[in-house]
Formats: sequence, structure tokens, C-alpha cells
Amino acid sequence: MVYVGRFAPTPSGPLHFGSLVTALASWLDARHHQGRWLLRIEDLDPPREEPGASERILRTLEALGLTWDGPVIYQSQRSEAYAQALDQLQQKGEVYPCSCTRKELQGSRIYPGYCRQGPCHPDQPLAWRLAVDPQLTATWTDRIQGFQQWPLQAAGDVVVKRKDGLWAYQLAVTVDDLAFDVTHLVRGIDLLDSTPWQMNLLRYLAPDAADFDYAHLPVIVNAEGQKLSKQNLAPALDTRQSSELIYRALVALNQPVPPECRQLPCEELLDLAVRHWQAEAIPGKTHIYEESLPPCTSTASSWS
Repeated sequence: MVYVGRFAPTPSGPLHFGSLVTALASWLDARHHQGRWLLRIEDLDPPREEPGASERILRTLEALGLTWDGPVIYQSQRSEAYAQALDQLQQKGEVYPCSCTRKELQGSRIYPGYCRQGPCHPDQPLAWRLAVDPQLTATWTDRIQGFQQWPLQAAGDVVVKRKDGLWAYQLAVTVDDLAFDVTHLVRGIDLLDSTPWQMNLLRYLAPDAADFDYAHLPVIVNAEGQKLSKQNLAPALDTRQSSELIYRALVALNQPVPPECRQLPCEELLDLAVRHWQAEAIPGKTHIYEESLPPCTSTASSWS
């Protein structure tokens, strides 16, 4: 089997340190296994996108030496593929129209299934929801988090197409990972609870397809325990410190990188990191405080 990994940022702002940790782990895992690494821009939600963010993401990754294979995939250009998948699900009776508003669902931890037998307000705008089988349980062994067991009843019926006509994340990501032969998903633990839905969609869309190999990373949080994001004012990466950034990301991933390597040229540091990559060393905890990582300093030597 040819290893195919991917990094899939949302262009709602520039890459920050949390983004880098995820991108680097995914890139190193692919390169260590002599695999391919794809770049997918998840530009499905225009109101949340920042003008020029997609191009900035590409240039930042290039400056850090995290090059990708093949053309960049833009989800905004793949509406036809998502429509075909939705049609397939509709024909199988695996999805249903839903008219519920956020106000109606306020206080519900999971979707209560009001529209399972037909939309409560058929004259209103309709979303489409995946009807999960409450008798099924999604199980898999995560390379970082270990054995996982998630009853689909606890996940609820997820939206696959929004009322405003935009494609929802769960459908688009599953369709794309299938279409581009992705085999390994290395991503943040904040997406762990999306895995049962995506496994369910995979069964419906491609019953004979092999399961993906999952590895969910701890997320990087600020001093207040908030995940680094544009909304939390996480600073953009300063690519003038490319080696320093890669070094700190390797430390966050608990890789055996000696401190004296932090000022090596970025290309040389990445080459050594690929050769010494230990995915099993990544901590299984849910988060890592950014402030607990070593500050940028200047020393120089080589990886022993």
C-alpha cells in the first residue's frame, strides 16, 4: 500500500504554531514512510475566509520546507463531487431533509431527530442530515490515542449539506479523502469525535474501501487553555525563524531532537527529523501549553 497523507487547513487566517505542529507531524509521517503528502484547502465557508489567506498558507509552508505532492486541492472547486455523493446517499435513504433551527435545538447535546420522519417545517430552508444507525458503534485503534469505541447513538445525526446550500465538513472531507486515495489521517484530537461520522459515511459511499489509519495529535493551547486560532489572536508564523519554528514543533511532538540542532538550516533539520521520526513518541494527552515549550534561543551543532 502506498502511503498518502494530507494537510487540510481552512483559509480563515494565516498559519499559527498549532497549525505548524499538525502540518509537520503529517508531513514527517508521510516522508518517513516514503509516502505522498497532499495539500487541501478547505475553502467551503466563504463568510469565514480571509482574503489572500490561501496564498499565504501556501507560501508559509514553502518557506518552512513543507512541500507537497501534486496540485493543491481546493474544496470550493469540488461541488460536483459532493453533489454526486449526496445523491448517492439520498438514493440509499441514508440522509433526510431537516428544517430545524438553532433556536429549536438549543440545549440539545446531539440532534434529537425531530425531522427523521419528515421535515417539521417543509416550507422552510432545508439542510440534509446523515441518519446514523443507533445500534452501531465505531471502533478503531488510533496510533496515538489507542483503542477507540464510539456509539453512533451518542454522535447523533450530522449535517452533510447546510440550509444555505454550502457543503458541510463531514461530507466534503470524506469524499475528498476517498477521491484522492488518502490512507493516513494525522490531525488534531479536536477532530477525534468527527471520526465516527466519517467512518459511517465511508461505509455508505465506498463499502469496499479500507479504513483510514488515524493518528490524533494533542492540540497546542495558549496560557488560558484555548486552542490556538485566529479567533484567539494566535500570531502568524514568522518564517524568518523557520528552523526555530520547526525545532519547537518537534519538541511539542516529543521528538528526540537535541537542543543544539535548533539553528541548523531548515532543510537539514527536516531531513534529520524525517530519519529520526518516532510517531509512537507523541504524547497522547489532549493538549500542550505553548508557553511550556522552550523559547527561541541561538545555539548550533548537529543531530547526534
